[in-house]
Parts: sequence; C-alpha cells; structure tokens
Amino acid sequence: MGIKLLKPTSPGVRGMSRLTKEEVTHNQPEKSLLVSLKKTGGRNNSGRVTARHRGGGHKRFYRLIDFKRNKDSIPARVASIEYDPNRTANIALLHYADGEKRYILAPVGLTVGSEILSGEGADIKPGHALAVKDIPLGTIIHNVELYPGRGGQLARAAGTAAQLVAKEGDYVQIKLPSGETRMISKQCKATVGQIGNLDSKNVSVGKAGRKRHMGKRPHVRGVVMNPCDHPHGGGEGKAPVGGKAQTPWGKPAMGFRTRKRKPSDKFITIKRVSRNAR
Repeated sequence: MGIKLLKPTSPGVRGMSRLTKEEVTHNQPEKSLLVSLKKTGGRNNSGRVTARHRGGGHKRFYRLIDFKRNKDSIPARVASIEYDPNRTANIALLHYADGEKRYILAPVGLTVGSEILSGEGADIKPGHALAVKDIPLGTIIHNVELYPGRGGQLARAAGTAAQLVAKEGDYVQIKLPSGETRMISKQCKATVGQIGNLDSKNVSVGKAGRKRHMGKRPHVRGVVMNPCDHPHGGGEGKAPVGGKAQTPWGKPAMGFRTRKRKPSDKFITIKRVSRNAR
C-alpha cells in the first residue's frame, strides 16, 4: 500500500499525506459484525478525566475481530479486505464453509479468494493460525497469544511481526517487535505472516484538525503553563524546567521507571531495547 502526497492547495494540506488503500477491496463493512461504540472522552464512571487529551472524533462502529482463531479444521475463503477505523491494520472478512463470517487481521500477501485454515495441520502460509509448537523456528508470526485460549495480544499493529526463535520443553521463545524476547506456552496460538498496511507509520497527519477527527485533543506543554497548573510552569519568557522533570502531579518523569513488576516478568529472557539505544 503506497502513500500519496497531497497538493498544497491550502496551508493545512501542505505536507499532508494519506494511504492509497490499494489493498482495500470493499468499502461497506459486514453489518452482522458491527457493534456501536460509546465515547467516554477519557472520563471514568464518576465523570473525572482519567486519560487526558481525548474527546470528540468521528463516530465509528467497532468491528468484531476474531483474535482467538478457534474455528479449527474448517476452511474459509477471504471475501474482502477492508479498512478498520479502530486500528492501523486492515482486516479481512472470512466466509467459512459452515456459513459463519468472521473478521481477522489482514497479513501481507493475503488476497481475496485465498483459502484460510486454522488448527493442527494448517500450512505455514500467511493468515493460517496454529499452535506455536507446530510452527517451524524462524517463522514470522503475528497475533500471538500470551495465554492459551485467551486470544492474540502481541504483534497486532500494522507492519508488526514477531519471530519464533527457540523451543524448549513446554515453552517457546519469541522475539517481539520491541526487541524483547520472552517465553510463552507451546499451546499458544499464533498467525503466520506479518501484519499488512506497512506504510501506516509513514503517513503525515498534516494539520491539527485531522487529529481531532481521530478523537485526540490538544496536548499542552507544561513549560508554557502557570506554576499553579504544572511544576514546569512559570518564569519570564522561555524558562527551562529547573530541577527534575515531573508530571503535572509531581511524579518524576523522563527516565523514571513507572512499570510495576509482574508475575509474568520471569518469562522475559531479554528485555526490550530502549528507543535511545536503537
């Protein structure tokens, strides 16, 4: 899928780009797989803002995606490749032999008319899903389960993929897009191939209004606020932070580790690569 640069017919369009969507074959979604979404504006059930910079945005319906891929040994045909406003990846509509319809994440190389199969005995082809114990080493995979039967949770964004690097006892080791290597149960399912829509990360938004259409509100820097609003605020003219960088609530930022230790940390064999070290 390519990128089209728009002509600078206005200041907002100057520098803007969009996807050409050559892979998308159908514009109307399957109505039986749509669910209405309720907007929260980043607020909890008490009406307090718990996630800042959210609100507005275009109305959209949620597409029910089959992350579990649990229709084993039932062949399916790809009916269409569609755009999904809720994620960066495109989705593929499957028509199963028993008449059921489901959406899956569309990998690179999946085309309309392709035959898809999940479960034991499936070929190592893009879009086929099977347990990681049955996948050869070095295979590129996506939509990987952390726990058997829970559904894919890893490598689901456009252009991402994990790699199967080792098998040992009841576990296999996979290398994630972040550079982290971790162990998962050999019973976990994964889908073969890399997620499509590779150029999604190269799109230039171009103007603030396009961000508002996505439901993202302005993000104001702390250094331009008043001291009563942010620890970085105040001063005459442009003033440096002065002291350690903090969040609006006084918690250390920029280098301060906020991730809590989890029981699943013991399955991480190589920690993820930091952005500064890449």
